Amino acid sequence: MPDSASERLSRVYSATNDAERLAAYAAWANDYESDLARFGYLLPSVAVALAARHIGAGDGPILDAGCGTGLVGSLMSLIGFGPIVGIDLSEAMLGEAALKNAYESLLPMRLGDQLGFDDDVFAAVMCVGTLTPGHAGPEALAELLRVVRPGGRIVFSLRADEGIEPEYGETIEKLQFEGRWRHIESSPAFAGMPAESTAIVHRIHVYSK
Repeated sequence: MPDSASERLSRVYSATNDAERLAAYAAWANDYESDLARFGYLLPSVAVALAARHIGAGDGPILDAGCGTGLVGSLMSLIGFGPIVGIDLSEAMLGEAALKNAYESLLPMRLGDQLGFDDDVFAAVMCVGTLTPGHAGPEALAELLRVVRPGGRIVFSLRADEGIEPEYGETIEKLQFEGRWRHIESSPAFAGMPAESTAIVHRIHVYSK
């Protein structure tokens, strides 16, 4: 019997290393968007709506970090943002993102490693649904900050329930204490996948370099 949407989601979040994650996403890529639609997935639309308050459509290139199948990039492109560069660990997911014709380029990169971009390249970074235990750790934030121009925006989702690890909040506070970014806005907490059986609560945050 084929796996259910919940089983595919569980397999991704129970992966313990990159090899398991890559295998899980390769198996999920074709069903990813239909499964998330079934869960009522809200993170991309809320993140893009919040980003549009703080990023101008003509500000310059945008990095979609952990772009998956391109849900965020396609929405950003639809309302006039670009050029957009997408990066993701999974080449299977990047293949799905390419079908949307929303990206200037799509590159395989791992969040948490040094990214293959110069300093101060992007007007903004979007990182939605990726900064979470088992995926991109808090160490990814400083590297995302590095590639954003001074005055640029970093828009990211983060769990706001007991599933979040304290290191994320500690890293955010450390970067602010060091004067490397400042808080602009955060959404209220909301269920990112309200139709999924396990309620996971998120906030979307906007910071400026």
